[in-house]
Formats: sequence, C-alpha cells, structure tokens
Amino acid sequence: MKLKEILDKTTAFFKDKKIESPRLDAELLLAHGLKCERIQLYLRFDQPMKEDELAVLRELVRRRASGEPVAYILGYRDFFGHRFEVNSSVLIPRPETEHIVEEAISWAKDKNQNFGIIDLGCGSGCIGLSLLKEFPEARLVAVDLSEKALEVAAHNAQALEVSDRVKLVQADAANADAVLSAYKDLTGKDKVDILVSNPPYISHDDPQVEENVKKFEPHSALYAEDQGLALLRSWSRIYGSHLNAPGIMLMEMGMSQGSAMREHFVNLKIFNEINVVKDLSGHDRVIRGVTYG
Repeated sequence: MKLKEILDKTTAFFKDKKIESPRLDAELLLAHGLKCERIQLYLRFDQPMKEDELAVLRELVRRRASGEPVAYILGYRDFFGHRFEVNSSVLIPRPETEHIVEEAISWAKDKNQNFGIIDLGCGSGCIGLSLLKEFPEARLVAVDLSEKALEVAAHNAQALEVSDRVKLVQADAANADAVLSAYKDLTGKDKVDILVSNPPYISHDDPQVEENVKKFEPHSALYAEDQGLALLRSWSRIYGSHLNAPGIMLMEMGMSQGSAMREHFVNLKIFNEINVVKDLSGHDRVIRGVTYG
C-alpha cells in the first residue's frame, strides 16, 4: 500500500470517528510515525509502505481514534513560537493561553526588563518560559504541586536554553512562604514584578468539558471548587500584597468567570487598573490587574 492511500484512508477513518481535524491529524501522525516533516509526505505519495512502518502507523491511528489528543501522541505542542514537550502529566498548551504572554509583553514596554516572574501551577512551563525567551534578563520561579509536571517543565527549560534563569518549586501554590523564599533566593527581590497563572478553573459539574479532555488530561490541573473560582480567588489574594509597583498579575479563567473575577480584583484593593481580556472568540479569558509605580 502506498503512502497516499494510507493518508486518504486514515483521513476517512478519522472523519467517521467524528475527529475535528481529520486530514491535519492524519498528516501529523503519519509524519511523526515516518520521522519526516509533513511537507515530505507529499513528496513520498507513491512510496510503498513497509510492514514495520504500517505497524507503527496503525498504533498511532488507534491511539487517536480512542480520543487521545494529538499533542500527547506526538509528545509536543507548539506555543508562542516555541515547541514544548507535553505528556499526560501536564495540560496541553492552548492558543487562548498565549494572551497571558502577549499582555505581559505589552505591559513590559518602556520598563526595565530585569523582571522577577512567578508562574503558579506552571505545568509544562509554557507561560513562564515563553516570557523568559522574551525578557533575556528576567528570572522565573515556576511552581507546581506535581513532580512529574515539573520534570516536563525542566526539560522544556533546557530545550529553550533558559535553565539558568529558572527555579522550579514543587509546592502547593498557596504556600506563599516557600514560593516567595525561592523567589527572593533567585531574584534578590522582595516584590513580584510579573505573576502569571493558568490555574484549575473548571467547575466539577461543568457540562461543557470535552469528553476527551476529561479522559486524558490531568484532573488536578482542570478542576477547582467554588464553581471553579476557588484557586483564582485564593492565589490572587495571597500574592496580591506581594506584587511590585509597577507590577502585573495575569490569570487565565473560564469564559463565564470574568464578572466574578473583576469584582474580586476590585475588592482586593490592590490594583490601579483592572481589565478582562477576551480571547479571539470574544470570550472572557484573562483577568488582568496592574499596579502603578
């Protein structure tokens, strides 16, 4: 059987399975299995497949047909122009989360960029490490409760060549003493310039969570109490008083949580400026609080 036949049959199979992007997924998996770039598939359309290659491809297709996300099968996801290792110990980075990085970069213009950054619930490290690539003088404390998640973040820091500017802390993000102690050790600062977080913010009874997200992604990184607001509220309250002036706090949230989080940020009486940042679909996505110098 030739490569083009395999690609066409895989695409049709994924369509039957109601997979959202059947052709793209088929191309990504076949290129991964054959250890080539996607564009090279089209240069090899008439190439007959060997039996050992077919065995590899069948297993990749089986995994995708079971609902396993492509990113976990490939072992990586691209985010903000960089490639991040991912596995089932961390959430898959999503395009909406890039708004946090964009907002931090926008805020940082015209400032001394020797920033001290904290990333709470860092997972793969995609937010904090992306900021380190943007700010060559910055230092980052990346915090996660999961040892396996921090192993992924460590690999990503090495791949992005920023390991010397990162301190990974295995702790509950609510343990401010441990986090801020590590922060001062790394940066020499008492106050946090940039605090970013994509915390668990999904309500346990949210009916809109995709079945395969529930099935494959780590629940500890997805769900929170108080209709998903518990950690958004507690982490922002704990660290708000430790924010520098000027400083910025950026936290991803659910699309129905903007009003509640804006009210919460107002009640903290910390910020000079509060905004709800919408994603490209027009949904509330990031709560942004800024302090002035």
